[in-house]
Amino acid sequence: MLRVGLTGGIGSGKTTVANIFHILGIPIFDADSIAKKIMENDEELIQFITTEFGEAAYTNKQLNRKYIAEIIFKDEFKLEKLNSKVHPKTIAAAEQWMKEQNTPYTIKEAALMFETAASAGVDLIIGVFAPKHIRIKRVMDRDGNNKEDVIARMGKQIDDAIKMKLCDFVIVNDEQQLVVPQVIQLHEKLMQLSLK
Repeated sequence: MLRVGLTGGIGSGKTTVANIFHILGIPIFDADSIAKKIMENDEELIQFITTEFGEAAYTNKQLNRKYIAEIIFKDEFKLEKLNSKVHPKTIAAAEQWMKEQNTPYTIKEAALMFETAASAGVDLIIGVFAPKHIRIKRVMDRDGNNKEDVIARMGKQIDDAIKMKLCDFVIVNDEQQLVVPQVIQLHEKLMQLSLK
C-alpha cells in the first residue's frame, strides 16, 4: 500500500483537498484532529499540558485550543516543548492507522509534515498551494483571527515556496484553477503507482 502525505500552509485548503480524496474512497488520517484527541485522552499528556499551561488549558475536559494557541504562537520554547510531547504520539497513531487500512493508498494530512518527523512514514507527499494573501483571508474568515495573528502563525511553518519544492506533487488552490480535476488526475496517478 502506498502511503501518501498531504500538506500545505495554514489556509491553503488541505482539508478541502483531503475531503475530495475521501469522497473518492481514500481513507484520510487527519493529524491535527488526532493530535487533539490524544491531548484530550492521554493521561500523561493531560498532566503535562495542565502543568505547563495551567488549568485553563482544559474546559470541561475539552482542550482549550484557542487559549493554548495564544501562548504557543508567542512563545517558541513552549511550542517546541508541546510539539516534542504530542508529535511522537501522533506519528505512532498514524503508523498504527496505516497498518489497519486496505486501500491501494492512504493519505496522512499534516500541516507540519516537514517541520516534524511526520514525513518519515510516507512514500510520496502532495502539497496544496495557495497565495499568501488568499491564505490570510481564509484563516481570518474561518477563525476570526486578525491579520497579525495569522501572519505570526504562518511564521511558525516552513515558507510555502520551500515546502512545495519538497513535495512530489502540488495542487494549486488559488481560486483560479479548479481543484477537483487536479485531485481526480492525481488520484488516478496514485492508483497506478500503487500497482507498481
